[in-house]
Amino acid sequence: MILVTGGAGFIGSNFIREWLMQSNEAVINLDKLTYAGNLQNLASVSNDSRYIFVKGDIGCQELVSELLEQYSPRAVINLAAESHVDRSIHGPGEFIQTNIVGTFQLLEAVHAHWLTLDEQAKCGFRFLHVSTDEVFGSLESKEAAFTETHRYQPSSPYSASKASSDHLVNAYHKTYGLPILMTNCSNNYGPYQFPEKLIPLMITNALAGKPMPVYGDGRQIRDWLYVSDHCSALRRVLETGKPGETYNIGGWNEKRNIDIVQTICALLQELVVSSPVGDYHKLITYVADRPGHDTRYAIDARKIERDLNWKPAETFDSGIRKTVQWYLDNQDWIASVQTGSYRQWIDQHYGRSAHENTAVR
Repeated sequence: MILVTGGAGFIGSNFIREWLMQSNEAVINLDKLTYAGNLQNLASVSNDSRYIFVKGDIGCQELVSELLEQYSPRAVINLAAESHVDRSIHGPGEFIQTNIVGTFQLLEAVHAHWLTLDEQAKCGFRFLHVSTDEVFGSLESKEAAFTETHRYQPSSPYSASKASSDHLVNAYHKTYGLPILMTNCSNNYGPYQFPEKLIPLMITNALAGKPMPVYGDGRQIRDWLYVSDHCSALRRVLETGKPGETYNIGGWNEKRNIDIVQTICALLQELVVSSPVGDYHKLITYVADRPGHDTRYAIDARKIERDLNWKPAETFDSGIRKTVQWYLDNQDWIASVQTGSYRQWIDQHYGRSAHENTAVR
């Protein structure tokens, strides 16, 4: 049995569904169900006897300790995090609480439980902490991609909170011997991503005939990783990764934001029959850049390929087509997550107030 924290979110729900498709091993899903956590993401496995859902916070050490004692999972995969840069700029407190304090409380509970195990169980136990490439900061256009030893230089409250959690996890390995594994991934995309992130926001706004807001000139570069590839990499790291090691997970797909948006427009033109919008490209709206916007992220994923024999299966062309088609096929899911509070936040930060007095270029 394994314990997944944050399993109702985008990456977590994809990970759990794929885990249960490829393994008979049971999964406990501990999730606080904040705005981005959605049990509909896991409707297909909700009646599976191998799946157990517990609503709760990783910051509640007592609850985590009870779960560890009751189920004694062989591994904990920590995917619980506040993860949206824009939200961290407007309200950093939740990011500090969840990503730093929550990770600390989780580590305390896991470490205490690990000490109670017999030697064989101790040796087989793993704590897999899932982090981000954003902890490394920003790259110039011709700089080499981030390796696992790249210096941490976070730019936003989000990336700073994740960097702090990474340091805590490493400290529990070096100080206490806790058998940790860590991954730093590039930008994920795919089914069930909450539509405030770039790709699902562009798709859902375009389908609704709303402006597609692009920060600054849209030339910021990211490395894009299809979520199923990320999940397969996490399974590989859990299976064969060396305790104490960090593995970068990337898609080898560096793309400018504006090129991503243009690609989405072109796919919608192809896939949507009789669209009332007409030309989706006309919806592209440039808005004022956000503070501290990193110029470029790029992951060097050679270590995980060399040491664990993993590399992504999807190209960006295949992954983005699957993603756009999924959102077209799942309009009910889109409607279910676009609540009043979500719409208010989007309108405030990306919608009317976000591009007031800003020229459409």
